[in-house]
Amino acid sequence: MEPSESMTTRERRRKEIILESLRQFAERGFHKTTVPDIANSLNMSVGNFYNYFKSKEVLAQEVLKFISKHLGDKIRKVNESDISTEKKVHSIVSLYFETAIEQPEMIDYFLRVYLSNREVFQEECQGMACVSDFVTEIMIFFEEGVAKGDLKNQDFFSAFGLFMGYLGGMVFLNGESILPKPLKEYAGDVADNIYNALKLER
Repeated sequence: MEPSESMTTRERRRKEIILESLRQFAERGFHKTTVPDIANSLNMSVGNFYNYFKSKEVLAQEVLKFISKHLGDKIRKVNESDISTEKKVHSIVSLYFETAIEQPEMIDYFLRVYLSNREVFQEECQGMACVSDFVTEIMIFFEEGVAKGDLKNQDFFSAFGLFMGYLGGMVFLNGESILPKPLKEYAGDVADNIYNALKLER
């Protein structure tokens, strides 16, 4: 995921910092990763780093927003596609697993940084503030599924927890090398199970 050619030099550099810090935070954790670590890996001075982000905490919050937007943009394309609710579930499961396989640092970041260092995100990321792009698209998916008569009309967080808990659990098992088959081979069964748990019984 390289910075776009259409970006300004500053925007490109800012994205490079976000991507490198995402990699280091996910790999080593928030507290073990220092600003000099990130700056040195990008051949920039620590002083120059602070021209882009005023603190490591602010950077961590921006990384979370970056991941949320990345996943949210992918799910938006699914929401905008002319396919059934059931096929949308399959598409969302597949893209989430693909992200976990191709860009595991994004999922690792949630587990190793966001969920494990809540104090870093308490003020600026209260509630769903820093993951709103992702959560909004999942909410739209549920609302449209209910409106079509495909999904049960239930509390959002109950449905969201079921959906994301299942995906997160499978990614965790894969990361621990517990699954006997490659993660992507479970996508169909996982999607079927999620849809069957959420669908409106007729």
